Amino acid sequence: MADTEQKMSRLQLTAMVVGSMVGAGIFSLPRTFAHATGPLGAAIAWVVAGVGMYTLARVFQSLAERKPQLDAGVFVYAKEGFGNYPGFLSAFGYWIGSCIGNVSYWVLIKSTLGAFFPVFGDGNTVTAIAVASVGIWLFHFLILRGVKQAAFINTIVTFAKIIPIVVFVVILIFVFEYGTFRLNIESAAQEAGGIIGQVRATMLVTVFVFIGIEGASVYSRYAKERADVGRATILGFGGVTALMVLVSMLPFAVLPRGDVAEIRQPSMAGVLESVVGPWGAVFVSIGLIISVLGAYLAWSLICAEVMFAAARNEDMPAVFARENANNVPANALWITNIVVQLLVASTYFSYDAFALMLNLTSAMSLIPYLLVAAYGWMVSNRGESYEVRPEERKRDLALASVAVIYTLFMIFAGGLKFILLSAILYAPGTVLYVVARRERKLKVFERMRDWVIFFVAAAAAVVGVIALAMGLIAI
Repeated sequence: MADTEQKMSRLQLTAMVVGSMVGAGIFSLPRTFAHATGPLGAAIAWVVAGVGMYTLARVFQSLAERKPQLDAGVFVYAKEGFGNYPGFLSAFGYWIGSCIGNVSYWVLIKSTLGAFFPVFGDGNTVTAIAVASVGIWLFHFLILRGVKQAAFINTIVTFAKIIPIVVFVVILIFVFEYGTFRLNIESAAQEAGGIIGQVRATMLVTVFVFIGIEGASVYSRYAKERADVGRATILGFGGVTALMVLVSMLPFAVLPRGDVAEIRQPSMAGVLESVVGPWGAVFVSIGLIISVLGAYLAWSLICAEVMFAAARNEDMPAVFARENANNVPANALWITNIVVQLLVASTYFSYDAFALMLNLTSAMSLIPYLLVAAYGWMVSNRGESYEVRPEERKRDLALASVAVIYTLFMIFAGGLKFILLSAILYAPGTVLYVVARRERKLKVFERMRDWVIFFVAAAAAVVGVIALAMGLIAI
């Protein structure tokens, strides 16, 4: 357990939420939304996504307040509600998905630099991989110096990367043209497929940009006040959602939708350049690099913490439960960055590594989110811990119900392809669970449903491998 010097304030916890949510995704929203829909479809998509993710944020807040003893992060809710093996799968899926997400950050940084320095190419040249490798280990040794120090730097970086986004929003508000905005609404309404199809297409984007909402929950054991975990989640969610809505909607008021859809990524840079000139693109590009590096720091902290917490709760091999003199889960951090390093090296052989890893990150987060929402529903349905403020039970039950429905929809939106790809990653991870159980001389699978889950995951993994081999699934 961290000592008092390692405790994090509400501001730092909020920065963890913002830092983990605001990464590369927000800088690509103008083109991504314009390609799929117009202002009306974007507005509907944000309402649906906002309501769904708000209910999930409220589930995190409620569980943080009513189950304060469960301070190991996202996976511990799955373990408490559904048993050891589902808890492990939640932890492993969340951890490996976060590692994949970290790789996507390095790929994007390198490809962004490639626009200015050809030696970086599309982010997968030998030089690009070498530079990324240096970055991985610089961050590694920074974090080893102490979580508090890294969290402080994350707080500073979070504020720094928000500045270009706020400047972008303010400038576009001042040059807002209602006529352009109205024409974009009308042109989108005339397209084949209708507004529902457009909304569904944009919903896939929101899966990725909302990942990180649980940042404060993962680090709950470091909170000065337990109540700050829930408050930080809501504060971070509200602020980031407002920024994402504005960034995706305002470009429709300064450029025709077709023009926005053709701007190269990061499209926020191109939109601002069209309004203020070349300095706008440079300004946003610098903000992008700061943002992605900040998100990488936040997610490196989260990755190591998830592995450490799972080991401390006897769901991972005990070697990952060790901390160094600075109270940093050093072994968990080492295995995390070794995996990230190997995946970064593998991008040399990839055709479109960024898109694949972005989608896999989204897919791997869905099961942990669903289990959290389901556990929140179980707690409120049973009335557990509602001796205090019992009048909130019906409200929490309704919020958890919506969160469950929404996360199921997210899985459906992801599609069969990424369900199978996720299974390919989940199934072999069970080896770590077997090692952890054997270390403690415990029965591997305690219940019949654990065997069922294992065989379903293994079967899906086999189907996924066969589909890949036959070319039925393209990566």
